[in-house]
Amino acid sequence: MHKQYKKIPSPEQILGYCYGVLYSTMYRKKYGEFLKIDFPRIPFTKDYELFKQMSDLGSELIELHLLKHKALHKPLIKYFGKGSDDTIEKPRYDEEKQIVRINENRYFENISPEVWNYQIGGYQVMEKYLKDRKGRQMDDPGHYCKMGTSIFKTIELQQAVDKLFVKVEKKVIT
Repeated sequence: MHKQYKKIPSPEQILGYCYGVLYSTMYRKKYGEFLKIDFPRIPFTKDYELFKQMSDLGSELIELHLLKHKALHKPLIKYFGKGSDDTIEKPRYDEEKQIVRINENRYFENISPEVWNYQIGGYQVMEKYLKDRKGRQMDDPGHYCKMGTSIFKTIELQQAVDKLFVKVEKKVIT
């Protein structure tokens, strides 16, 4: 790789690049069947600038998924309601209002259908989090708000990753 780039990428840059490629919806569709039976193959681009762009996007995704990204300091999702009962009963999503009720009085606002339906490993992330805590107190609503914001930003970044992935596939190191 350093022969192609005329420099040696850092381990963090390589990790970011790999993470970005693996989060490409185009990559997942194209290699989905193969990914079920073998380890993923990462197509490395010959173009160093393209490598850096994908690495930067992948690094941003990593920060989002570790809930350390600066965008999470001001979450897009907010927690509202009356009273002090934060018991998670039966979570209900209202697509029209874009809210998730955890009980009769408490809810999260600004959850788009794309965020609510986002899946990782076959699970709807936002729904599973609440279902796994059914009957317990919502002890950290800020965490849930950050999760939703992270998913929102992930969806945005995946679109940028997909645009780059098309270019990556045209200039692969063989």
